[in-house]
Amino acid sequence: MDARAAALSALSQFQVTDTTVGEALQRIADITLEAVPAAHVVGMSMLGDDGRPTTAVYTDAESPKIDECQYRDGKGPCLDAWRNNVVVSVPRVENVADVYPGFAAACLEHGVRSTLSLPMRAGSVAVGALNLYARVDEGFGDDDASLAGDVAAAGAAVLVNVSAYWTAFDLSAQLQQAMDSRAVIEQAKGVLMAGQRDLTAEAAFDLLRKVSQRENLKLRDVAKRIVEGRAGLSDAGGDSP
Repeated sequence: MDARAAALSALSQFQVTDTTVGEALQRIADITLEAVPAAHVVGMSMLGDDGRPTTAVYTDAESPKIDECQYRDGKGPCLDAWRNNVVVSVPRVENVADVYPGFAAACLEHGVRSTLSLPMRAGSVAVGALNLYARVDEGFGDDDASLAGDVAAAGAAVLVNVSAYWTAFDLSAQLQQAMDSRAVIEQAKGVLMAGQRDLTAEAAFDLLRKVSQRENLKLRDVAKRIVEGRAGLSDAGGDSP
């Protein structure tokens, strides 16, 4: 099996239910490094939690140091690949010193002589960039760019699927938690109303809310305490039966 087939086969075998987003990103970077022998370092630029570009994963500690210069200056091959949704090849970094001075200086400082940056596309939109660094001039040829392009496309598809799974999973968990909370609150209201016959459902909820605020507890925790018999009406601000 050649490098392209091996890389795409590895990416196709992802089980999204067993893989976090971070693990998927790291595996994509590792597969790229294995598939493209010319690459000495592979990194991936994505949006961080603060909405700014960051090097999400990397195979060598040099990658984020080089990328940080691009993020700080607001320009560089990986940002251009990402923003413009195009492949950006830099055969000799010293030749782009006028265009990307910070990037070129950082590359030379860390022994990187040529780079290849590819957009990671979700449909027609680039969600990040896959960055390959070589320690020799003209490290990447047309075949490398073609292979890396296929890996970037397949990797982006994996990333989207993993992200979608965990987003749906988190939403489902949140909805289930909300339903569980609502159920125990309704049970607690029933306990309070049974202990004081003239208590309305609205008044019972108000009692729960007041205790929640007074004791700085979640409403669900107050309700659970009453349902489990660990508190009565007196604890909820009313009179014990």
